[in-house]
Amino acid sequence: MPTILERIAEIENEMARTQRNKATAKHLGILKARLAKLRQELITPKGGGGATGEGFDVAKTGDARIGFIGFPSVGKSTLMTNLAGVYSEVAAYEFTTLTTVPGVIRYKGAKIQLLDLPGIIEGAKDGKGRGRQVIAVARTCSLIFIVLDVLKPLDHKRIIERELEGFGIRLNKTPPNIAFKKKERGGINLTSVVPQSNLDLDSVKSVLAEYRIHNADITLRCDATVDDLIDVVEGNRAFIPCLYVLNKIDQISIEELDIIYKVPHTVPVSAHHKWNFDDLLEKMWSYLNLLRIYTKPKGQLPDYSAPVVLSSNKNTVEDFCNNIHKSIMKEFKHALVWGSSVKHNPQSVGKEHALQDEDVVQIVKR
Repeated sequence: MPTILERIAEIENEMARTQRNKATAKHLGILKARLAKLRQELITPKGGGGATGEGFDVAKTGDARIGFIGFPSVGKSTLMTNLAGVYSEVAAYEFTTLTTVPGVIRYKGAKIQLLDLPGIIEGAKDGKGRGRQVIAVARTCSLIFIVLDVLKPLDHKRIIERELEGFGIRLNKTPPNIAFKKKERGGINLTSVVPQSNLDLDSVKSVLAEYRIHNADITLRCDATVDDLIDVVEGNRAFIPCLYVLNKIDQISIEELDIIYKVPHTVPVSAHHKWNFDDLLEKMWSYLNLLRIYTKPKGQLPDYSAPVVLSSNKNTVEDFCNNIHKSIMKEFKHALVWGSSVKHNPQSVGKEHALQDEDVVQIVKR
């Protein structure tokens, strides 16, 4: 009986041999679905329990978590140590068994945890225990920094992206706009809201058959690919923003630097000389998409020194209250808000009101 890895290799070889055209599209779709299922089995082996071996669990602290991934000797640890050294308050945090973690930096009032994700490139694909656990931690990151050597960026970039893609991490992408609902009977019902250049009923049916799904309603609201469909069926993809940090810019010319600056999602730095850290932190902040909300006790000035930091998808007054303490909502009457999320200052709002960056909030209790 071939191992999972051997079966994955077989399918990848067959896909590489198959010419891509209309006639083979259905066959390739089936192979892609099989591949996705096998990769999933690698991360979560049948029989439940995760991988044994040394524990790799990182207590989540702060308002956001950034995972650093890179090959050895690209300057990843120098970058982490220097960032943490320059902007860190506390070097050592309450981490359980994890190698080399410079800790937590403070930026614009937010506490941001920096994590080295070792071994993601070497061991992960082969389902080695450590690689599997590293992937699990990578999926919890709010942002990923892929650290590349500016002199050989593209090879490394491709390998790391393929590694992360294979484990259901989608970089700088939004979830595909596909509605998918299983049902008891009635077969496969496919509706397209926009014209489709890749999927038709036949190819959709063949992919779903691999998952033993024979009754479902599917609505395609985007020009979807087979990969998009598989992502939706698997339902466990992590969509994470990513910055490519090109290190060692002290070794290239100004002209080359100008070209690098045109590449999307990229920040050139020199970790050793601490060059361009300001730009890196600014980009980091915009990709994290965090909101700073200031508290205002009754009859006092707002406290601008310690904002409550919310993520942009959990930004209601209720989220703000729960972030401070779970008990607040029990006595909540309404909130007074000053800032860009309201029409006049202050405005009385309910718990569903969506806050914006640098709003000031005063909670009024019953």
